[in-house]
Amino acid sequence: MSLYSTQPETTAQRDPRRWVILGVICLAQLVVLLDNTVLNVAIPVLTEDLGATTADIQWMVNAYALVQSGLLLTAGSFADRYGRKLLLLAGLVLFGLGSAAAALAQSSGQLIAARAGMGVGGALLATTTLAVIMQVFDDDERPRAIGLWGAVSSLGFAAGPLLGGTLLDHFWWGSIFLINIPVALFGLLAVARLVPETKNPQGDRPDLVGALLSTLGMVGVVYAIISGPEHGWGSARVLVPAGVGVLALFVFVRWELRVPHPMLDMSFFRSRRFNGAIAGGLLVALGMAGSLFLLTQHLQLVLGYDALQAGLRTAPLALTIVCLNLAGIGAKLLAKLGAARSIALGMSLLAIGLAAVAVLGSGSGASYGGMLVGLVLMGCGIALAMPAMAVSIMSAIPPAKAGVGAGVQGTLTEFGGGLGVAVLGAVLGSRFAALLPAGVGASGSLAVALADAGDDPGLVRQVHDAFGDAVSTSQLIGAAAVFAGGLLAGTLLHLADRAAAQEQAPAEAGAPAAAG
Repeated sequence: MSLYSTQPETTAQRDPRRWVILGVICLAQLVVLLDNTVLNVAIPVLTEDLGATTADIQWMVNAYALVQSGLLLTAGSFADRYGRKLLLLAGLVLFGLGSAAAALAQSSGQLIAARAGMGVGGALLATTTLAVIMQVFDDDERPRAIGLWGAVSSLGFAAGPLLGGTLLDHFWWGSIFLINIPVALFGLLAVARLVPETKNPQGDRPDLVGALLSTLGMVGVVYAIISGPEHGWGSARVLVPAGVGVLALFVFVRWELRVPHPMLDMSFFRSRRFNGAIAGGLLVALGMAGSLFLLTQHLQLVLGYDALQAGLRTAPLALTIVCLNLAGIGAKLLAKLGAARSIALGMSLLAIGLAAVAVLGSGSGASYGGMLVGLVLMGCGIALAMPAMAVSIMSAIPPAKAGVGAGVQGTLTEFGGGLGVAVLGAVLGSRFAALLPAGVGASGSLAVALADAGDDPGLVRQVHDAFGDAVSTSQLIGAAAVFAGGLLAGTLLHLADRAAAQEQAPAEAGAPAAAG
């Protein structure tokens, strides 16, 4: 039972165009998520063509995610106040312009600035797409619609390396951004014609101080997570932004508790359903992003696949999610099992898949066949858990705040993904350095270790084995975190359902007496 009614605020009638609208907003969501990972495979080309340094490359990759994650809550709040359709159109315009600027960039600085601009558009799109689904679909169809939206999200995340590798095989690096422009133009026309406008009927005043504090806090924390593996977790370049971010988020919470019209109503966190879904969403994002980060490195650096081959070999994960959600399996199981069991089962499957990748796909004599089993299991788990978590988060928030709810969901994905890469990457680096043979520098970098090993085949084999073992350890830690998150989220949601049933029972028992 939801904390709030989730009936659309505009009409009780089902919009006959709702599935076409879903297709349009899913297309917009797809390009946003593709750009989270598509640039990774272009790093060698950018290094050569633009003379990019290591720091430049890091900012090219991270500027998009950093800006997007920092603005998600603010974008969701503004969408609720000024209109989800209006902000969706604005997001498409900004994303298209940023993509054009990125494709035509002549220097590293220009590309970094363009990627930041794309992040602004991406934040608007990421929040408004899910908010529109909450308005267009009713309670019966919403789980299936969110399942399809989640499938497209997973496809975009996992297909980035594949698409990037394919384009780079035939065109120059700017093509990975140019393909966004026709999608943005088509989206503008379709959204303007099809998507109904919805906004918060209460017309709360914008919480500009809350927007500033949340943006500053998220940017500081996410920047620290991104920078930690490179600069060291104890360095001033990590600790200072982390401290500023945490302080800003603390002040944000205090401010939101006092302001008459808060951007994020802190009473949401009194809901066990909301908290359970948040815990699960954070750890699913951690496990998925962290595992893909490790997997792509292992496929390319240990098994010797090029960018396109590595992208193709991660495709079964996305294809499994898409196929199961297109068939409506996640929505059907959600209706049958309930959110608590669906999330617990889905995250258990995801954890088993991660463990299978660790055990079967890493170490001496590793092959892709072992990884394939784990990737399919991971896809099954994500297809089951993600729609249930999105429904749980959004059903705990009133429809008038759908944009903020989508912002919370998107923030969890970005934060959990960044945390997964940072934590599992740090485990990989430290474990790899500890396993390296004597005489090989313990920098944590595979390239440096191989250079130190020189032409000695025995040392080269030991370095590769050490890297494979380190990947295995990191994957197992990720699996344990996801499994623990599944138990936590399932328990909290089960308690929420039981409390709601206990509250409902006395009311139903008293109704006949009152009638008599």
